[in-house]
Amino acid sequence: MTPSLLTLLRKVDTPTVCNAIEVAQGKRGFDGFTRGTMLCSAPEEPAIVGYARTAKIAAVNPPTEPADVIRARRMAYYKYMADSPTPSVAVIEDTDYPDCIGAYWGEINTTIHKGFGLSGALTNGVMRDLGDVPDGFPVVAGSVGPSHGFVHIREIDTQVSVFGLVVRPGDLIHADRHGALVIPEDVIDQLEGAIHKLLSTERIILDAASQPGFDFEKFQSAWTAFEKARV
Repeated sequence: MTPSLLTLLRKVDTPTVCNAIEVAQGKRGFDGFTRGTMLCSAPEEPAIVGYARTAKIAAVNPPTEPADVIRARRMAYYKYMADSPTPSVAVIEDTDYPDCIGAYWGEINTTIHKGFGLSGALTNGVMRDLGDVPDGFPVVAGSVGPSHGFVHIREIDTQVSVFGLVVRPGDLIHADRHGALVIPEDVIDQLEGAIHKLLSTERIILDAASQPGFDFEKFQSAWTAFEKARV
């Protein structure tokens, strides 16, 4: 991922990237995105972009392993996150889903992860402390709740699933208030051009529809030009 692509990805929303991937692939049908409605702690902040650092947690029931094992895994998790390449995104599957109760993402954990240099977090689980999440570290989560429950780490650096999106360690993530997606590796080199092409072709319709006197005849003309530009 080039610096210019990273800058562009942070400026555009996830639906734009979703469409641009199809432009790069030359066909419709890209399906590497979350399903359902997710919540964002900072919907007005730029999109979360980065390579996935993954883990699984649980919180409904207390852990059954010895306390020293749980603590060692927790420290291994934080070391794993601290060693993240830049940019990175924490992608955490709560295995209690859809009955998640443990808000892993609150003021303390978001501040720690931001301090480690991560760009944000994606989870099917719970977030809290919404007024105290630090700027520049958005969380896209499945729900909001008040308790941390018995939250503990179950697995680190493993394949996870968040709202129907399968994420592997190292996948390139784009997420915002619309949800999240995994950018296929084989389109990364083409993606910057595809985004610019998408934005320019959309202007054909948007500019025409914003002009006084816009009617069906003008729409039909603009749509014809729009379809030709998309080829």
